[in-house]
Amino acid sequence: MTLNPIPPVTVVAPGEGDYVHIPGFGAAFKIPSHKTHRAVSIVEHPFEVGTISAPHMHSREDEYSIVIEGDIGFRSDESETVLGPGGYIVKPRGQMHAMWNAGNVTRRIIEIIIPGGFERYFRDLGELMAASATDQSAFTELAAKYGLTYGHPKWLDDIVQRYGLNPPTH
Repeated sequence: MTLNPIPPVTVVAPGEGDYVHIPGFGAAFKIPSHKTHRAVSIVEHPFEVGTISAPHMHSREDEYSIVIEGDIGFRSDESETVLGPGGYIVKPRGQMHAMWNAGNVTRRIIEIIIPGGFERYFRDLGELMAASATDQSAFTELAAKYGLTYGHPKWLDDIVQRYGLNPPTH
């Protein structure tokens, strides 16, 4: 049996890491999966006021989120919570979930994605949105490439209204 090689020591100072802008939030790539032999990736997401991620479900990854600034709301299937700094949540694959800024200033989370590789979706999504793509089929193809399913669960409209959020764009 061949074991994965040991990842090298990787240091990312505060403010370092590649960044891609996605309207409403972004992705700062702190530990990309190529540094961990695809075992894990770590991404930091700022959430602007009024932002909710489009509800989605992963088929390949589990996400572990840590709130590092402000209050972030999470909904995964029938479970809903708002967490402040130091709060942790596991969003398992196979569950429709969304995250939102539950406050009135920009908020931030750290996202640990296992296995690694999904972080490339954020770069591809940022490029697609920067190209002003309006063709829904381009977003559908991108989601399929990464084993992602978007949806409009029955709880979405209620969360958007309760928190005064902008409806997701795709």
